[in-house]
Amino acid sequence: MAETDNITLQIVTDAPDLPAPGLFATWVSAARLDETGASVVIRIVDETESRQLNRDFRGKDSPTNVLSFPFEPPPDIPEKHLGDLVICAPVVMREAREQNKQPEAHWAHMVVHGVLHLQGFDHQNSKEAEEMESLEREILEGLGYSDPYGDQ
Repeated sequence: MAETDNITLQIVTDAPDLPAPGLFATWVSAARLDETGASVVIRIVDETESRQLNRDFRGKDSPTNVLSFPFEPPPDIPEKHLGDLVICAPVVMREAREQNKQPEAHWAHMVVHGVLHLQGFDHQNSKEAEEMESLEREILEGLGYSDPYGDQ
């Protein structure tokens, strides 16, 4: 477990070629829109844990790239925790290969995407998707990565 800049990184998979821990902090910081420095937990998992969480919380019986769990503090508790992200390393790496993306860029996209979800952004309809994807493009461009939706 690594902790930096209010980001706790939990790696519970033996997947190879994970990004350096400091990159996760960079990506989270870039995607925080309110600049409060609220804490974030990122848990890097295998397909078994991702599948179980996706089934239990979303009713989908398959592993997925990123799950977001926003934190809602109890009333009158001034907690500065944005929430938790669970990222499935094998799925992210497989998607990067299948979509001909640089693995680091795809990891950055998954973290940015997840942090935006923690802040209330969604893509349930075309208007929401357009707004969220526009923010993702802007943030990722600022980090030096290409448009994650460019080839779609």
